[in-house]
Amino acid sequence: MSSSRLTGRIIPLLCLLGAVMFWGTSFAATKTALDSFSPMTVIWLRMALATLIFAPTWFFIPKPAYQRGDVKWLALIALLMPCIYYLAEGYAIRFTTSSAAGVISAIVPLLVAAGAWLFLREHLSLRSGVAIAISLVGVAMLSVGGQTQAAAPNPVLGNVLEVTAMACAAGSMIAIKHLSSRYNPWFLTGMQAVVGAVFFLPGAIASGPASWADASPLAWVSVAYLGTVVSIGAFGLYNTAVVQMPANRAALAINLVPAVAILSGWLVRSESLSGLQLAACAIIVGAVVLSETGTAPLAPSEAIAAAGFAAASKPDGE
Repeated sequence: MSSSRLTGRIIPLLCLLGAVMFWGTSFAATKTALDSFSPMTVIWLRMALATLIFAPTWFFIPKPAYQRGDVKWLALIALLMPCIYYLAEGYAIRFTTSSAAGVISAIVPLLVAAGAWLFLREHLSLRSGVAIAISLVGVAMLSVGGQTQAAAPNPVLGNVLEVTAMACAAGSMIAIKHLSSRYNPWFLTGMQAVVGAVFFLPGAIASGPASWADASPLAWVSVAYLGTVVSIGAFGLYNTAVVQMPANRAALAINLVPAVAILSGWLVRSESLSGLQLAACAIIVGAVVLSETGTAPLAPSEAIAAAGFAAASKPDGE
């Protein structure tokens, strides 16, 4: 194998690994930031930082071919993510462990498939339907098996909020898919950052900016990490990988995000999961693998890449 061909294989794999690592560690980073800041403050600082980074590149991003009625779709995207999504997830990670939140994030592709079937009338295979049902059972087990601890004062509430956030992410992705032929994903990502910075500013101010000076250096580093490396870096690395390798292979790598979230939660936050929760994690990841090894009605890689600002997000995600 020639060196150029080998390099052509290694580079996208390294990009994909980097994106997965950034998305997986974002949950522990958020939990660390919440030690010193309120959820509203963490979200606003993250959005504001991402907006500042996007600002110099805004004029170089291809402008959309706007059509009548697009404003409704753009408003829906902004409402679901970043507004409701980050609001739900910010408080979710306060009440549950970062590990549990990371595992629940794996159901996004399944929710996208279900939403595409319900709203876009796209075909939903039996395999995907079964996978969705199994994943929801896994989420229920994850919540029931949760034990109240310092890292998770109310795991049931936290997990419900995280599922709500993932449902909003899926809805946003479906709306983005509707506009994807005419709107550059970076344009939509920048729009989400600006909307988030404006929407969460009142909450950040109400939380008391004077107290920010008392925040630990680690909390500030975590916020900077979320606003730059996760929100921007993971998105760019993932898109680079998707361009250079089959989309289905890139999508399957997203299944590693929960594993990274669990490991980083254990190493950074000293979090623990009960035996039932570990079994639930295996069920959720297994359900995602079951769905993605079949014929997917909506390529999960397309959905996740489009909303990488969430981090989920993912990115988002990111």
